[in-house]
Amino acid sequence: MADIDNKDQAEMDPADMEDVEEVEEEETGEDENSKARQLTVQMMQNPQILAALQERLDGLNGSPSGYMESLPKVVKRRVNALKNLQVKCAHIEAKFYEEVHELERKYAALYQPLFDKRSEIVKAAYEPTDEECEWKADEEEELTDEMKEKAKLEEEKKDEEKEDPKGIPEFWLTVFKNVDLLSDMLQEHDEPILKHLQDIKVKFSDPGQPMSFSLEFHFDPNDFFTNTVLTKTYKMRSEPDESDPFSFDGPEIMCCTGCTIDWTKGKNVTLKTIKKKQKHKGRGTVRTVTKTVPNDSFFNFFTPPEVPESGELDEDSEAVLAADFEIGHFIRERIVPRAVLYFTGEAIEDDDDDYDEEGEEADDEEGEEEADEENDPDYDPKDAAPPAECKQQ
Repeated sequence: MADIDNKDQAEMDPADMEDVEEVEEEETGEDENSKARQLTVQMMQNPQILAALQERLDGLNGSPSGYMESLPKVVKRRVNALKNLQVKCAHIEAKFYEEVHELERKYAALYQPLFDKRSEIVKAAYEPTDEECEWKADEEEELTDEMKEKAKLEEEKKDEEKEDPKGIPEFWLTVFKNVDLLSDMLQEHDEPILKHLQDIKVKFSDPGQPMSFSLEFHFDPNDFFTNTVLTKTYKMRSEPDESDPFSFDGPEIMCCTGCTIDWTKGKNVTLKTIKKKQKHKGRGTVRTVTKTVPNDSFFNFFTPPEVPESGELDEDSEAVLAADFEIGHFIRERIVPRAVLYFTGEAIEDDDDDYDEEGEEADDEEGEEEADEENDPDYDPKDAAPPAECKQQ
């Protein structure tokens, strides 16, 4: 039989032999492609490989592309001209933000009488009229006349049973507790102090002065400190950095300064006293040592880390300042202008709605990706990674 097979092979046309070899090569190529796809899927499921790949991509971020290097010298020369135009654009943008700051200062003066009246109502210095208290409810909240009358009688009965509160008690404390960014800073020992917070004001730098803004926290007399106002000032820069002009993206906070709090003796919540036992190495005697150490408190907000002249900070200080800048900006931009909506929780619901919309968009994108995978002729569900929430048995 072997002789016959060899004879048949010898008698085969050379062209037929080439066809056989090509088919075998194609089959081998398909196997290799399938193995390569499976290997790629396995590699992409390995967290260490993904981390290394991400680190490599991060290292490439911002580096010049090979395309730029390959351009003729005369084209590179023209690209440099475009960069010079971009620098001029950055300087014009800086002027734009300076004028925006001037507008903020102008309109802050228009807002302030309204904020002052808000403060007077909160601290019971002014009682609003019936007309000022009229508020049109949403359609779904509208009640029948009978229900309104019943609700009014119940409210009057409650008012008779308890002492009439003055103003709006714990207004700012409630605002702080309703906002995650601020509530994370609050400690239980801060709350009795913040019950005395009557107002927060934003003050902008004077015309012609370097760009800055201050937050003023106004307190009524209390047993904790003698200050009536605690201040925090943020200095900003609105000009491109000469060493990196293309990084300019509007005003940025450069540093901030707090104030000295004149604490009543024994009331400083930013410090705590701890006792430690120490054993003498030689004699073996034990003694108790009392130490005063920093304590977590919202009022540490008024003693931020100092930025050295070199501008270099350790990682911890950088993280603290970054969070500080975010909080200061949020209080200025959101809390002070919309305080009543954070008190009622309506502004928080609006923020949540924004996040939900982003989530829906993300879901839509995932759906599109899944559809693209299903339409791919090379897509094999067996090769796909399992969902993150699933565990393989």
